[in-house]
Amino acid sequence: MKAHREHRVPLSRRATQILRTALAVRNGSKLVFRSPHGKPLLSDITLPTLLKQQGVAAVPHGFRSSFRDWHPKRPTTTRGRSSTAALAHRVTHHVEAAYARSPLFERRRRLLAE
Repeated sequence: MKAHREHRVPLSRRATQILRTALAVRNGSKLVFRSPHGKPLLSDITLPTLLKQQGVAAVPHGFRSSFRDWHPKRPTTTRGRSSTAALAHRVTHHVEAAYARSPLFERRRRLLAE
């Protein structure tokens, strides 16, 4: 991450199942998702390349922007800083930041499930 700080992400049940399966078949590799040659399967150009191949006129960062726009408009069960925390953005206003200590992990779990 650009912020060089820990960012925990609450995973869905299905994502957890996929990770458990990948861990079970990784044959001692330190990589969870690797190519048949034992190298990382995903790189920083994997998603942009896939979008281009599929004819999608978008960039990966646009997904983050769309998510940030979507959240306040949805009748979700989560409010406030949830989308900001989910995107690992810092609270910039110094007074608000002084009180924004919670990572809102369970609230973000509900948000990402929605």
